[in-house]
Amino acid sequence: MLVVALPLVISTSSWTLMYFIDRMFLLWHDPDALAAALPASLMSFSVMSFFWGLAGYVNTFVAQYHGAARPGRIGLAVWQGVWVGLIATPLFLLMIPLAPAMFAAIGHSAHVQQLEVTYFSILSYGSTGMVASAALASFFTGRGRVWTVVLVDTAMALTNVVLDYLWIFGHAGFAAAGIAGAGWATVCAFWVRAALYLVLMLRAENRRQYATLRGCRFDRPLFGRLLYFGTPNGMQFVLEVGAFTMFLLLVGRLGSLELTATNLAFNVNSLAFMPVMGLGIAASTLVGQRLGEDRPDLAARSTWTTFAVGALYMGTIATLYVTVPQVVLFAYGTNADPERFRQIAALTTTLMRFLAAFALFDAMNVVFCNAIKGAGDTRFVLATMLGMAPLLVLPTWVGIEYFDMGLMGSWVAITMWVCLLGSVFLARFIQGRWRTMRVIENTGSAEEPSSGFVDGGMPAVNPIPAATGDVV
Repeated sequence: MLVVALPLVISTSSWTLMYFIDRMFLLWHDPDALAAALPASLMSFSVMSFFWGLAGYVNTFVAQYHGAARPGRIGLAVWQGVWVGLIATPLFLLMIPLAPAMFAAIGHSAHVQQLEVTYFSILSYGSTGMVASAALASFFTGRGRVWTVVLVDTAMALTNVVLDYLWIFGHAGFAAAGIAGAGWATVCAFWVRAALYLVLMLRAENRRQYATLRGCRFDRPLFGRLLYFGTPNGMQFVLEVGAFTMFLLLVGRLGSLELTATNLAFNVNSLAFMPVMGLGIAASTLVGQRLGEDRPDLAARSTWTTFAVGALYMGTIATLYVTVPQVVLFAYGTNADPERFRQIAALTTTLMRFLAAFALFDAMNVVFCNAIKGAGDTRFVLATMLGMAPLLVLPTWVGIEYFDMGLMGSWVAITMWVCLLGSVFLARFIQGRWRTMRVIENTGSAEEPSSGFVDGGMPAVNPIPAATGDVV
């Protein structure tokens, strides 16, 4: 587990570092830029989250093909995920002219709205690279070659940090572009990541063993299988990110100070959440590989071990949130306006206690949700999010609009929501339906197995009840 998980933790920590520094620079530049950055970036991710989740589900295909010793199918599977990003590109670009009306409807202050539109519009140019990278990275994570992911994601983070400094503040010939500079720095970093993954995947050894060049084509049966299993995964991200985005936008109606403090609290929490996401990817990969080998008991052991590490890590972070919040927030206030930051930090310190309260359940949510998705139990995950997303948005909206519950009441709602979500996925994992699930074909040869699909793109193998999405 550690061989797979630790490099992924390092890799996702590079994302944490990237966003940490990005938000810190924006706070130094203009607190309103920080207030605008998270809603705009979440809205951008909401638009591409379905395609990102669909393309990223290639990881499960790669893991199960690898576990089943069928390398000839891996390159073809990865390219189906890349096609997802290319097909979605017109939608990403179409959202740019719609941005002003979209953010005007939210009701934030005029200055924050302007910054949100600018940041969202620029990020849209990087969406295709982000989605394609999710599939390309799966070529390495699904096979357990995770140190490559560490190197590529570190290069991406460094690119973003350097360009952030130059482009936000105006150094080395760059214009001082503020939040626009932060957006273009992120877009460049996304495309650098995609290019590096593509170059490494197309090395001669990979072309020969995994058909990474020969597989560069649209394969209707395999794409249909990816749609069948990956669509619920993509929809889960749409619902989860959408609910979180709506929560943030509703908090923004309380005022600029409340929105900035909430943004800062969630940015601080990325120190905990992103590394746990690495553990989640590890759980999904290990479950996929072990099920490809028909060893479900070892898949379960891997998952419980992963959760134990995640719980220990999140418990440590929660302790820091409660005992030394000023240390965690110190870097943000270094070059910020002292009086304004004092108000923001005081409110953020209180919100960090909520983060500590649901830290363990956050780890539970990530690890066990990814574990059952690594088996193919994506329809249960989708059904859960269909029921859970309104349980965050509606109580928050009603409380703010009709009962003046304010910021603290909103954070009580999201704390209870995260705890319930983690408990549901834990219960599903213990129940064990995932042990009999597979996403890959169960017939054919290693190089060109039967697709397992009929012309319509639906599974031709015997399904367990379709509502569960289990296919043996």
